[in-house]
Amino acid sequence: MRLKRTYKCGELTSKNVNEVVILNGWVERIRDLGGIKFGLLRDRYGKVQFVIDPDNKEVYDLANKIGNEFVIAIKGIVRKRPEDAINKNMKTGEIEVLVEDLEILSESETPPIYVNKEEEISENLRLKYRYLDLRKERMQRNLLMRHKALQIIRQYFSENDFVEVETPYLTKSTPEGARDFLVPSRLKPGTFYALPQSPQLFKQLLMVSGFDRYFQIARCFRDEDFRADRQPEFSQIDFEMSFVEMDDILSFAEGLLGKLFKDLLNYDLELPLRRYTYDEVMDKYGSDKPDTRYGLEIQDFTEFFKETKAEFIKKAIENGESVRGVVLENKGDKFSRKRIDEYTEFAKSVGANGLIWVKNENGEVKSSIKKLAENELKNIFEKGIINNNDIAFILVGKRLEINKMLGHIRNKLIKEEMDKKDGFDILWVVEFPMFAWDEEENRLVAEHHPFTMPKLDEFNKYADSDPLKIRAQCYDLVINGYEMASGSIRVHRKDLQNKIFELIGLGEEEINEKFGFLIEAFKYGPPPHGGAALGFDRLIAVMVGEESIKEVIAFPKTASGSDPMTEAPSAVSERQLKELKIKLDL
Repeated sequence: MRLKRTYKCGELTSKNVNEVVILNGWVERIRDLGGIKFGLLRDRYGKVQFVIDPDNKEVYDLANKIGNEFVIAIKGIVRKRPEDAINKNMKTGEIEVLVEDLEILSESETPPIYVNKEEEISENLRLKYRYLDLRKERMQRNLLMRHKALQIIRQYFSENDFVEVETPYLTKSTPEGARDFLVPSRLKPGTFYALPQSPQLFKQLLMVSGFDRYFQIARCFRDEDFRADRQPEFSQIDFEMSFVEMDDILSFAEGLLGKLFKDLLNYDLELPLRRYTYDEVMDKYGSDKPDTRYGLEIQDFTEFFKETKAEFIKKAIENGESVRGVVLENKGDKFSRKRIDEYTEFAKSVGANGLIWVKNENGEVKSSIKKLAENELKNIFEKGIINNNDIAFILVGKRLEINKMLGHIRNKLIKEEMDKKDGFDILWVVEFPMFAWDEEENRLVAEHHPFTMPKLDEFNKYADSDPLKIRAQCYDLVINGYEMASGSIRVHRKDLQNKIFELIGLGEEEINEKFGFLIEAFKYGPPPHGGAALGFDRLIAVMVGEESIKEVIAFPKTASGSDPMTEAPSAVSERQLKELKIKLDL
C-alpha cells in the first residue's frame, strides 16, 4: 500500500483547504460529468467528494477501471467547492479533493444489495450479505450508538463501585422459563452443559461471595420458538447489589438511564420515573407493559348496566362480573361492519366470547346491543364518555380476564388506527403478584422466579390461607410499551425460601436437583440482595428509533434461528458425533 491515509473521510473541513491529504475508503459512486470524474469516497467517519481531471491522464485512465465499492487510496489537494455546488447536508459539503495520485487497493464485483441507499429487500438477502448491509450509514450509526452506550454503561457502573465479572457460558441446565441450548460433553458422554438463559444464579452467588456490587454485559441464550422480534442470543445489562432495598435499585437504574439518554441523545429524562402498581396498569391498560402515550384507558361501564334489560349483562353483573371497554375517539366513521367483524374475531382469538361495539353518530346509537340497551348507551353518551364519531369496544366478564383481553384490543387499535407518537414513555411497574395459578398443572407457580422476595407482611398473613393475594418485591421497567428490564429483591432467608418451594410444590429432591448449588451456598451467610437485568439490544433499538432489535445487532439470526450468511445451524460429521457418543434419530 503506497498511499497510507493521513485523514479520515469525514474529518475534512474548509480549514483543510490547500492541504495535501491522503484518504482511504470505499467508492460510494463515481460518474463522468463533461469529461471530469466526480466521486464519493466513504469510510465509517463520513464521505468526501473527490474530483479527477482528464489532464492527469495516468490517474484518469486508472479511474476508468473503478466501480462502486472498490477500495481505493487517493492523494490530492483540498479545495473549496463553488458556492452553487456546496452540499449543506454533508459534513464535508463545503470542500472536495482534487486527485493527484490514485491506488486501487481492492476491486469489487457488483454488490447483490445496494450499499449506498435503502431498499425493500428480503431479510434473508440482507442477512446473507450482512457485511454489505453493515456498510450502510444507518447500520453503522446504530452499531456506533451501541458501542458508545457500552462505554457509558461500563463507566457508570465502575464509578459506582461495581465489579465487572464474566459468568460461565457452559453451565448446568436450570428451569428458567424457556428451553435451554444444550452442549454435549465429550469427556463425560451422555451429559450436557447448558448455555445460560441469564446469569441469575451466578450473580446471586457473587453476592454470597461478598462482591457487594456486580455487573456484566451478559450474553443470554434461549432456544425459543421465535415470535416477531426475538433472538436466540441476546445481550442484557445485568447487575446485582447487596444490602439494598427496592428503591435503591430503581434509583440506581434511573441514574444509568438518565446518563445514557443525556449523553447519547441529549434527552433529559424526568426523574424519578413514574411508578405504577401491577394492579393499576392492568386496570387502566390491560397490560403490564403499557405505552401510556396513547391514552385509550380502559373504562368501567358496569354502573350503567346494573338495571339493564340485556339479560346476559345483568346476570353477569349479579355474579360479580364487570362491563369494561376502550373508547377510540373521533374514528367511528373509519369502522365499517367488515372492520368491526375483524375486531370481533380478534377479540375471540384472545379469549373473549364476543365483542360489544358502540358508535355515537351525532347522538344516535349504533351498536350490536342497541335493541337490548339503547337507553343505557344514550346515558353513556350524555355523560360525555362516548362522544360524536367515537367508537367503543366493550367486554363482559371477570374483571382481570377482560382487562387482559381489552389490553390486546387496545394494542391493536394503537397499532392500526392511531398515528405513531414520538418521544419516550418510560415508567416502572411494581408490586407484581408473587404467585400465579397454573390451570394445567393445577398448582401455584412463581410469577417471577422462586427466589423473589415477597412482601413479608402479606406473606406472613396469606401464605397458608390465600397465597394469590401475596405481592412480590419485583419490578419491571417499561419503555414505549416494551418490557425493558426486570428484577427483584431476592430471598436470602432459608426458612422463607423453603416455604416458597413448599407452596409451589417442589420437593427436596427436585429442589436439590435444580438449585442444589445455590441452596448449598445459602447455608453460609447470604446477604440481603437484589438486582435487575435490562435488555440492551431493545434499549438501543428504541433509542435509535428502530422497530427490530436485528437493526442494532451486528450478526442476528432469522425468525427461524438460522444464519443465511454462515448457514448455521448445520450438520456435523459422523466422526464428531461418534466422539460425543451421539446417535441421531431424525
